[in-house]
Parts: sequence; structure tokens; C-alpha cells
Amino acid sequence: MKIVYEHYGLFFAIEVDGDQKARLVHFSSRPYRGEEHAGYYPLIELHCLGEDTDGHHGLRHTHTYPAADMRYVSHRFQPSGENTRLEIVLSDGRLDATVFYEFYAGAPVVRCWNKVINRADKPVTLDYVTSFAYYGLTDEVCGGWENNTAFYIAHNTWHGELQWRKNTPFELGLTKVNRSSLKRLTISQLGSWSSYEYLPMGVFENLEDHSCLFWQIEHNGSWGWECSDVPGGGLYLQLYGPNFSQHHFEKVLQKGKTFTSVPVAVGVRPDGFEGVVGALTAYRRKLRRPNADNRDLPVIFNDYMNCLMGDPTEERELPLIDAAAEAGCEYFVIDAGWFSQRDGGDDDWWSSLGVWKEAKKRFPRGLRFLMDYIREKGMVPGLWIELEDIGKECEALASMPDDWFFQRHGVRVQEHGRYQLDFRHPGVRAFAHQTVDELVKLYNVGYLKMDYNITAGAGTDYQADSVGDGLLEHNRAFLCWLDEVLEKYPQLVIENCASGGMRMDYAMLQRLSVQSTSDQTDYRQYACIAAMAATAAAPEQQAIWSYPRVEGDEEETVFNMVNAMLFRVHQSGFLNRLPESSFRQVKEGLACYKRIRNAVREGLPVFPLGQLPLHAPWAAYGVRYGRDLYLSVWRIHSPESTVRMPLECLKGKAAAVTCLYPQGLPVSFNWKEETGEFAVTLDTPYTARLFHFVLQQEED
Repeated sequence: MKIVYEHYGLFFAIEVDGDQKARLVHFSSRPYRGEEHAGYYPLIELHCLGEDTDGHHGLRHTHTYPAADMRYVSHRFQPSGENTRLEIVLSDGRLDATVFYEFYAGAPVVRCWNKVINRADKPVTLDYVTSFAYYGLTDEVCGGWENNTAFYIAHNTWHGELQWRKNTPFELGLTKVNRSSLKRLTISQLGSWSSYEYLPMGVFENLEDHSCLFWQIEHNGSWGWECSDVPGGGLYLQLYGPNFSQHHFEKVLQKGKTFTSVPVAVGVRPDGFEGVVGALTAYRRKLRRPNADNRDLPVIFNDYMNCLMGDPTEERELPLIDAAAEAGCEYFVIDAGWFSQRDGGDDDWWSSLGVWKEAKKRFPRGLRFLMDYIREKGMVPGLWIELEDIGKECEALASMPDDWFFQRHGVRVQEHGRYQLDFRHPGVRAFAHQTVDELVKLYNVGYLKMDYNITAGAGTDYQADSVGDGLLEHNRAFLCWLDEVLEKYPQLVIENCASGGMRMDYAMLQRLSVQSTSDQTDYRQYACIAAMAATAAAPEQQAIWSYPRVEGDEEETVFNMVNAMLFRVHQSGFLNRLPESSFRQVKEGLACYKRIRNAVREGLPVFPLGQLPLHAPWAAYGVRYGRDLYLSVWRIHSPESTVRMPLECLKGKAAAVTCLYPQGLPVSFNWKEETGEFAVTLDTPYTARLFHFVLQQEED
């Protein structure tokens, strides 16, 4: 039997052989031709403690049992909203596994997860469950996969987010040997930060035809993906949440109980990296919670970055509020420090974090006075909070019981002067709900910057089968708590922040409308982060700082504005003290942004210079929307004053080109319709411009 499905350019096929083994044999942008496949193509890898892992495997998770004993039972297609869901039931007589493939309307993307049910009379201990497994990754590569394919891996770190690298398997250490190797490529994260070293996503490209298979793991805790070769010579891919060998995860499954793996999204494109990001963007817009914030894209002012830096007072805020309103900002967020009784910026109060009451000495007329003043100026007020941990010097800590916190062997887990709250506990969730309720009602806030600046390690063993199990259940409980908050306050905008982009995943971003992209304080280095921001989240969710300095000139201000103008503007800096010419550039930039933000909301990303390292000499990023292309170009430290870049999406098309922002500062540019080459000349380093291309006729 064969289960064959075509979906928006994704061709999908499962075979059930004579032994009733179900195998995923085709997942591609090429049509399925009905080829017979020999070898190993399981739908799921699943291992239980005490069971075999057959074959010579090293640490690779292949030929796992009881997965290898599971046989096809049934399948069905059914509607899931506007999507289509395929459910395939497998069983070995003791465990049932349901494999889910949900095909998302409008994108060549499938959301996948697996559910395991224990039908046996005694408990079993799970220590590895995939969410997606595919053993035909290189079936369509004509030459050797060592050098004719490539992985795109997104390295991530504090101040240096979104650093993509493209490498062949050979460059990453995977080599074709006699039968199969023991070497594996594995990328994973451990703990409650999901992206502190890598983004939970990746791309695999066939370099012969540029067709790609891509994925994102939609989990706010531990995750991983694994690739290696199998007998027969091809490569496989497995995507998963926590497991034993990497994340200290074991789950005891009692009779009749169910375990569900973390969701992942997998898709295909025939046209390389840019096509991949376009498909992911379309999928992410379908996946996330509908909200007015991602429709309207209001301009956000936040007083932190290169501004008050965690040391707000009424005296300092009032002129900033006036200047932000005059510049055209629509939200005004008072960032960290509003609760601190200590003097100084954010180095002084972290260990006392946890009591969410205003500091009276900072706001002699009360914080509500400032919130009302912000609204009088036509903006929506917001506040910074960090609800997931409590400082070791917090006055409320003594009244909080041990079972509110992560523990290992009966000892509270401490990280960076704070203790991790356990959202499995109803008291913790009630405390967090009460905090949000009070902030919304007492201060009339419409925006919360929800930060998270610790990582809780492997997890908690308190009332858990393993530390990894405790962390997974906490992660899921936190997501449920977020759902409850947003159901209660659907118009509340919540920003996802974790030391910038250390928790940049679509478990969070399918709920929260804004992502803090980076804590990078150097606007010049920020350009390359901004230029790659749309790879990790939809452009309208990625908040990019613009923080012109008082001592800077017009070009510095323009550079800052161009960083943000094709995303969500996170305006900051001492606007009230800027020179008049610089403040004028902020106003012009925000006015321009408001005219084009519908393109940011609905357009698809363009990367004329490909994947950029953090210290690239030039950067470019664009948004394609109907007949319009908006393109940001940055000259960073390049000694060359001219850059030439291909615009394949406009090649051969007549287009009018203008410098949209700024008006009145020098720039030279030239568009060659025949070759699709765009040349930009900027006379000095650390300058940037925003261009607008308009096609002369409608496209089909």
C-alpha cells in the first residue's frame, strides 16, 4: 500500500510493505514517481529503557526498539481548520504510536509530532522519541553527498545572533566510508533557553539543483537534530525534543498513559535558501495567534538600549516621553529597573528581582502618573518584567515554598543570583497571573516586555521521572500559562525576550507577537544581525533596535533607522537630547516606516548578498511585496565604496528605483534590468540607505 499526497509543491509518499512496516520514502519538491525503495525508512525512532538499539550505531539513534517492531495499523486524512492532517497508527502490541503530519495551507510545510500510548500491563521508560524521521535525505543527489550537498546551520549567541554558516557534510566531518559510519552531525540545546548557541532550525540543500529540505523545532526548552549515513550510503535526518543521552530525559509511561513529542515543522523548496525563508515566513504567519499587533505594526519606544539602561526615574522619563511622541512612536515601554529600590542601572538589582511594585523614590508621583502621561501623549504604555525567576536577595523569597522552584536532589537550582520558578506548580502560575493582573489593572499597561535572563540547566528532578522530564513539563506548563494570559487579555502585546534572542523559537512566537532580536549595543554590528533576522521569525515579529547616540551625526542616525525599518521598530536613545538634524532623521524614518509597514507585514524576505557573517563588510536585506521591493543596503567597514548585488527576483523586469530614505543625503545607484544587478555607492563607511523598486507592470 502507498499513501501519496501532493501539497503546495511538497510531494510526500509512505509505503507499507508486505511485513506491514510503514516507511516514509519520499519527502521532496520533486514529484513522486512510484519508485520502489529498499532499505530503512521508518516513520519514527522510539527507544525504551531495556530495549535494543540494533546495528553498529555508536551514539546514533538508529534501529531503535520498540520502533523497529512496530507495524502499520491504520491511517486517515482529516481536516484541521484550513489544513489537512494525516494520522498513521503503528503498534507492536505493547505500545501504540500515532504519527501526525499536518499539511499547512499556503506553504509547502508539514507540522509533525508523535504520540505514544502504553497498552502494556507494566510501565515502560521512554528515553528517545523523534518528532520527524526521514532516511531519504540524499536519494535525489546524483553525485556524492559529501560535497554535492550542504547544511545551513544558524549559530546564535548573546550580541551575535543569527549567524548562518553553509558547509558541506565533508566540511562538517561526515564522510562516506565502507558500509556506514558511526560519525553523526548533531545540533542541540540543553535547558530553558532554546537558542543560546543555535537556532532551532536548519536547511539541507542539494547543490546540484538547489532544492532544499528545511525544518524548525517548535519548543522552548531542550531540543536536537541528528544526521548521519545509513547502510546503502544515504543520509538521514531526525528531529526531536529532549532525550536521555543529550538532555537527561527519561519518561516513565504507566499503563494507559500517553507521551507526545514536541512539534516540528518540515518543508521543501526547489529554489534555494531565499525560497526556504519565504516558505517559512508564509507558514509562520499561518501558525501564530492572530493579533492586532502583527497587523498594525505600531512603533515601539523602549527606554533601555543606549539610553536609561535599567535606571529609570520620573525625571528622566518625562522628556523621553515627550520626544518619543513627537518623533511618532506609538508605544512607550519603561524597561528594567522601575521596581528597584537600589540606585544605579541594571548591574545593581538583579539578585533582588521578584517583587513587582514600583520603586517610590524613582517615581515620586507614582508610576501610574507616568502611565497616564504616556496615554495623554497618544501612546500605549508598557513595562518590563521577568516572571520566571526570583532573585536570591528578594524579600518575598522567604515566603515561597521549595516546591515552587527547580530542584535537584532536594536543593534549589541557582543561576546568576536567581532561582528558577517551576510553572508546573499551581501556586507559581497563580503568582504570575496575579502579577500580570495587577500590572494591567493598576498601571493600565498595554505592553509587557517579558524578559528571561537565566537558563535553568538540564531541569528539575522534583516530582519528575528525570531532570529532563521536569524541564519539559515546566516548558509546557509555561506555554499553557501564556495561553491563559492572552485569552484573558487578547489586546495585550507581549514581547518575547531572553537576553535578546536566546529563546527565539516558535513555541513562544506562535503566541507572542514581538521578538527581541539582540542586545547588541553597537549599531554598526547590528546591521548584519538585522539583515538575517527574517530567517528566524516573520519580519513583522522581529524587533530591531534603533538607538542613535547624542554624539553621533546624521549618518549614524540614518544607519540606526535603516537597521529597523523593514522589521518592527524598537526605537530608543536619548531622543530628547539629539541634535536637531538627527532628530529630524528619526522623524522622517518613522514617517516613512508607517507608509511601508504593510509591506513588512505581508511581504517575503530577499537576501541579495546571501547569508552574512557578523562582521561582513556590506549587508543587504529586502522585502518583496507585489510590485514593490524595499531594500536596505549598509556599507559597514568595507574599504570599497561600491557594492554590486544580484536581484534575481527582478531580473529582466523594468523597474523604477528611488532612494526612499533618507531624503537629501548623498548616494549613487544603478539598476541593470538585463542582468538583474543593482550597484550602490556610499562614499563613507558606516552609512546606509533604504531603496524602493516599483515594477512598471503587474506580474502574473
